[in-house]
Amino acid sequence: MELANKTLSCKAQQDVELVEQAIAGDQKAYAQLMERYREPVQFMLLKMVNNSTDAEDLTIEAFGKAFKHIKTYTSNFAFSTWLFKIASNNAIDFIRKKKLNKILLDESDPESLPAEVCSEQPTPEDNLITKQKIKLLHSVVAKLKPRYRRLVELRYFYEYSYEEICEKMNLPLGTVKAQLFRAKELLQSILKNNPFES
Repeated sequence: MELANKTLSCKAQQDVELVEQAIAGDQKAYAQLMERYREPVQFMLLKMVNNSTDAEDLTIEAFGKAFKHIKTYTSNFAFSTWLFKIASNNAIDFIRKKKLNKILLDESDPESLPAEVCSEQPTPEDNLITKQKIKLLHSVVAKLKPRYRRLVELRYFYEYSYEEICEKMNLPLGTVKAQLFRAKELLQSILKNNPFES
């Protein structure tokens, strides 16, 4: 990584040092970066998606993406600027895909979707495509390991809260969130090889 930009604030320069430590393998540095920015990132995302659960999920995803690509960060600008950009881009993608997510993950009946999500009455062909996609999603989820499959089913098919999943599976909250994040990554990997046909 390039030397810290002298125009950065004191806090931003500390962030650069934490990033360097994280790249070197210091797990505490990752934790410190997350502790510094989790609340402000989640607050920004909450304003964007207007749903606390979605904002929490998107916050975890944003940090996951940032940490996965942390070696691409340069100190030409503040780490917080880079992180917030990743988080906001992720939220924009989420909002764009909201209609598809509703159909694929929540198994919502298209006719029951809010007007802003489904403004036109679906045709019989649309309904058939939706049913095919739901069936395909179930088959993809079935390919996951049992513990991941159960988490996805409880969270997205039965719409359990994190707390309800913890109680149902007798797992701590952090474990549930971490395993759900991993399950989403595995699903995305499977879907890349089995794309939904339009």
